[in-house]
Amino acid sequence: MKHFTSIFLKIIGILFIGLLINSCTQEDKLSPEQAREIAKEAYVYGFPIVMNYKTMYNYTLNETSPEYKAPFNEKSCEARLLTPKDRTVVTPNSDTPYCMFWVDLRDEPQVISLPEMEPERFYHFQLIDLYTHNFAYLGTLTTGNKAGNYLIVNSNWKGEKPEGIDQVITCETDLFFIVVRTQLMGNDDLDHVASIQDAYGAQSLSSFLGKTSVVSHRDEQVLEWHDGDELTVAMFPYLNYMLNLTNAIASESTIRKNMEKLGLGTKQGFDINSFDKEIQKAIEDGVAQGLQEMKDFNVANSSDPLISAKIFGTREFLTKSAKENFNSNNFYVMRAVAALVGLYGNSGTEALYPTYLMESPGVLFDASNNAYTMTFEKDKLPPVNSFWSLSMYDGPTQLFIENPLNRYLLNSNSIDDFVFGDDGSLTLYVQKDSPGAALEANWLPAPGGTFYCVMRLYGPKEEALSGEWINPPLLKTDQ
Repeated sequence: MKHFTSIFLKIIGILFIGLLINSCTQEDKLSPEQAREIAKEAYVYGFPIVMNYKTMYNYTLNETSPEYKAPFNEKSCEARLLTPKDRTVVTPNSDTPYCMFWVDLRDEPQVISLPEMEPERFYHFQLIDLYTHNFAYLGTLTTGNKAGNYLIVNSNWKGEKPEGIDQVITCETDLFFIVVRTQLMGNDDLDHVASIQDAYGAQSLSSFLGKTSVVSHRDEQVLEWHDGDELTVAMFPYLNYMLNLTNAIASESTIRKNMEKLGLGTKQGFDINSFDKEIQKAIEDGVAQGLQEMKDFNVANSSDPLISAKIFGTREFLTKSAKENFNSNNFYVMRAVAALVGLYGNSGTEALYPTYLMESPGVLFDASNNAYTMTFEKDKLPPVNSFWSLSMYDGPTQLFIENPLNRYLLNSNSIDDFVFGDDGSLTLYVQKDSPGAALEANWLPAPGGTFYCVMRLYGPKEEALSGEWINPPLLKTDQ
């Protein structure tokens, strides 16, 4: 009897375990609805991170790229202005010659050294983490135009501020990107800008202290970048790569755990073919929905002259902005749209970007058969502490447009060349054909197709940030 009871209990135990396993399997199996929602969230969350990978790939990982800059931790500067041939970063500026380089903190902290700068020249170092948060600025509006040394560390670094270091700044990711903008005072200023760029310093903490730098050998994995992948489910392998380079913070534990159900952020990675056809379709639909959500947000806010001041900044700023400006506890859509329309845009206190995307709701600017003007009333030019500009971009590519003048913007450096009206107003002409020799200084050449414009206010004054000053419209006129 005891033997029979023992066997019976074992059978019951096996059946129970089987039921439990089956129950867990059923619970863990993704439904199409779950897969679609996770894919949508992952796409929006991951879009800026993937665009960051595109930059890192072209600038640092792929030495055969025509836009290759330098290895990690090596400064790369060019005393030139960007042109239509520069195709990695969408909506670039052509106001300020750039230095751009990726920084790796995995071995040890890095030191950024700034030279003494002329008081009238604007410049800054924009520090951007893997999530595309502007986690710090060095330069005119933050640290001033004085010389200084700044130590950049990751969240694992423990130590005291070394002698000779003005400030210690923590980055929440081990890798980050630096964009340096140095104001160009005119075409004859390029050589001087080059000498300023030469004086910018970037080195390891060990090197700064006169010691041998710590260098680990890493065979960096490289995923070949293909333009367009960021708009489809093909972006997920890049996202997985980048997620494995970051540590999830507490507030993101849920979304990161959900993404793991698709293989994102795991060692095995994402493989669309590991799912059945129904789930594959759900994932693809989720990606499409995520992209559409970004586009809808962009259209809904395109007329807001202060939108750029709301969607670029630190993680803390974006969290606050989402609640205050969009009544949301999730800033991921904001961050994704920022990467979609203006990757590496500046925080509002550094630069403001009134944007001209459509001439009316749903109607793109199109210069194939139309001409446009923008008029600043007397004493109503953009209020800035540094300078302002108006740039134009091709609608489909979001890049500069080839034109016979090789002119991609109009800015306040040309104020003496502009032709003002008798009433003191300034009218800029945005059109395909010249407005005539007498007004050509005010002409921003447009393509024979769709375009959009971005105004940049560097060092915007309070009246711009508060909305007291409103950028003038871009209006269709008779040619």
